Amino acid sequence: MYSAHLLRGLILPIQQIPETLTRTQAHSRPESWVDVIVIGAGPTGLACAIEAQRAGFKVLTIDKGCVVNSIYNYPANMVFFTTPELLEIGDIPFTTANQKPNRHEALEYYRNVADHYHLHICQYQWVKTVTGDDGNFRVTATDRCGGIHDYRARKIVVSTGYYDLANQLQIPGEELPKVFHYFREPHPFYDTDVLVIGAKNSAAIAALDLWRHGARVTLVHRGDRLHDHIKYWIRPDIENRIKNGEIPAYFNTTVTEIANDHVILNTPEGPVHLNNDFVFALVGYHPDYDFLRSMGIELSSEQCRPVCDPETLESNVPGIYVAGVIVAGSRTNEIFIENGRFHGKQIAADLRQKLGGKGTAA
Repeated sequence: MYSAHLLRGLILPIQQIPETLTRTQAHSRPESWVDVIVIGAGPTGLACAIEAQRAGFKVLTIDKGCVVNSIYNYPANMVFFTTPELLEIGDIPFTTANQKPNRHEALEYYRNVADHYHLHICQYQWVKTVTGDDGNFRVTATDRCGGIHDYRARKIVVSTGYYDLANQLQIPGEELPKVFHYFREPHPFYDTDVLVIGAKNSAAIAALDLWRHGARVTLVHRGDRLHDHIKYWIRPDIENRIKNGEIPAYFNTTVTEIANDHVILNTPEGPVHLNNDFVFALVGYHPDYDFLRSMGIELSSEQCRPVCDPETLESNVPGIYVAGVIVAGSRTNEIFIENGRFHGKQIAADLRQKLGGKGTAA
C-alpha cells in the first residue's frame, strides 16, 4: 500500500500521430486533441485546469496517481496546519466543523470540486514525453498495464509537485521491502522495532503516531537537534517523548546500513547495532528535475528553479507553463497549496491573451 503512488509504466516508443487533425476528428476523439494539458492533478493542477476551462478552453489533466495523490499519501490522521479557506480552489467553499481540516475532509473536498467542474482527469497515467512546439505539443503517457496514450495540445501546464519523489539515503539495504519513504498509519507496526530517520514534521508525526500505537520507535537525525520548522503543537510532544526516553533519539547520527533484522548507526560515540523490523526514511522529497529538463525547461544552477516569467509562469519553452511548488525548485517550503492555488489565474490570463480566448471548447 505504501508504493501505490509509485506505479510506473514502461517507457515505450511514441506512436505516430497525424500532423493535423480536423475539427471533426478532434470531436470524435475528445481525449486526444485539447487546448491545454495539465500534467499533475494536485490542488494546484486542479486550479489550473479550472481556470483554463473557465476561460473557454478544452482541458485535459493527467496524473500518474490518483486525484490529489500527494494528499492521499499523507498520514491517515493528518490535520492541516492551515485553515480551510486557504485550501479552496475554483471559488468553491471548503466547509468543515473543525478549525483546521484533516486529510479525509481535504480528499472529499477536492473530489467534489473536480465533480463540480466536470474536469476531465486521466488518473494513473504517467507522462513520459512532451515533444513538439508551441501550439502543437505531443504528450505520451503510459498506464498501469503498459498501454500507451497519445495526446495533442496547444499549451502545456506542468504542475507535478514534489511529493512523489523521495530523497534517497544512498546506503546499502535501502531497497529492502522493510524500508518506506511514506507513512500512512501505525497499526501494521504494532509491537515491532521501528527506526524513523529525519527530524522535520513528517518524521515527528510518524514517530509519535507509531509510539502511541505500540511500536518501539527510535529516531535518528544527522543534525544536532529537531528541525526548527516543526509545528508548534507537535514540538513539545516529541521533545517530551525524547526527554522521557520513550522515543530514544540519536542526533549527529547517520544510518550506514540497513539489514533484514537490524540497522547500523554511525553515532558520535561510534557504531551502534540496533535490532530492527521496519525503517521510515522521512528525509524529504524533490521535484522531478529530469522530467522538466526533458522538455527543454532550463533550471537555475543552485536551486533548480525553472526559468519562467514571474507574471505569466510561462517557462523558457514557449507554450509550456509551470505551476505550484516546482516553481520554487529545491526551495519546496516556499510554495504551498495556499499560494500555489493562484497560479491557475495567472496562467489562464496569459492563455486568453495568446489564444484569443477561443479554444476547441468555444
